[in-house]
Amino acid sequence: MLLVDFSQKGLLSHKPTPSQENELKEGSVIDHLKTSLSSTLEIFYPLAGTLVKVENEEDKTSSFFLDCNSNGAQFVHAVADDISVADIIEPTYVPDIVYSFFLMNGVLNYKGIFKPLLAVQVTELVDGIFIACTMNHCVVDGTSFWHFFITWSEFSRDNNIDLLPQSGPIFQRYFFDGNLLEQGLGRATLQINKVVASQTTEEERKNVEHWVKAPKIYKRLGLTSNNKFITVSLPRFNVYGNDIGWGRPIAVRTGPSNKFDGSLIVFSGAEEGSMDFESCLLPETLQAMLEDAEFMDALAS
Repeated sequence: MLLVDFSQKGLLSHKPTPSQENELKEGSVIDHLKTSLSSTLEIFYPLAGTLVKVENEEDKTSSFFLDCNSNGAQFVHAVADDISVADIIEPTYVPDIVYSFFLMNGVLNYKGIFKPLLAVQVTELVDGIFIACTMNHCVVDGTSFWHFFITWSEFSRDNNIDLLPQSGPIFQRYFFDGNLLEQGLGRATLQINKVVASQTTEEERKNVEHWVKAPKIYKRLGLTSNNKFITVSLPRFNVYGNDIGWGRPIAVRTGPSNKFDGSLIVFSGAEEGSMDFESCLLPETLQAMLEDAEFMDALAS
C-alpha cells in the first residue's frame, strides 16, 4: 500500500442539542472530541507513530517499518457556516465541498515518513458535524479503521470499551471484468458470487505465503481503469451504530483518495439489512445505465 493514497472515511451527524452539549465534561464539542481521541490513541498508539525508511546498501533496496514514537496525530477544527446537513445528503452527486472536509487529499502512504499517520478534521456545519478520518493504509486496513472509529465513539460516550478486534477477513477486494455485463446481469452476479465464495481462510493463507515470496506493490489507479469495476470496503461494519455521544450518524461519506472510474464503495445502511453504495463513474457511463432497461428493472426490484 506504499504507493496508494491514505484511506479516508467520515461520518455526518446532527449537532448535539444544548442540553446534550451541557453534559459534556470538557464544555465544548471540539474539546470533548479532542480528549476522547487522545484516550483512544493510548490504545491505538501506532497511529501516533511514524513510518521510517531504511536504505539497504547490500542489495540497494529500501525497507519501511513503523516507529511507535508517540509523534502524535493531526487534529483540525473547521467551520462551514453556510453548509447544512441537507446540502450534503440530498444531492444525488456528492458535493465538491465534502472533499474539503478531509485532510491530506492525494497523499501517498509512503509519505508517512514525514506526514502524520492519522489526520482528523472536525467540520461544524450550520446544523451538523462532519468527522473525517484520514489514516495511512500501510498501518490500517478496513477492519482496524472501523475498530478505531468505533472505539473512539465508545470513549466519547464514556461507556465500557470492548477492545476485542472484530472478526472476519482483514480486507476484501474483488475484481471482475466489466465485459461480464454484456452477458447479462445474472451471469455477472453468478461470477461475483463464485469469487466471493472462493475467499476461504485456506486460500487467503496461500495468497499471503505467495506474497512473501514474490511481493507485489500496489499502485494508484488512474482516472480510468481499463473497463474494470472494483468493489471495496466492508459492509458488515455497523457504521451507523457509531454514536459519538449525541445520536447516530445520518450519513457516511468518503474522501477523494483512491477514486477512479469504476470504483464502488459499500457500507452497511442506516436501516437494518440495507446497504449504502457510493459509486464513482463517468457521466456517460451513468447515462448509459439509466438508458439500459434491463439494468433499471433489476435496480427497481
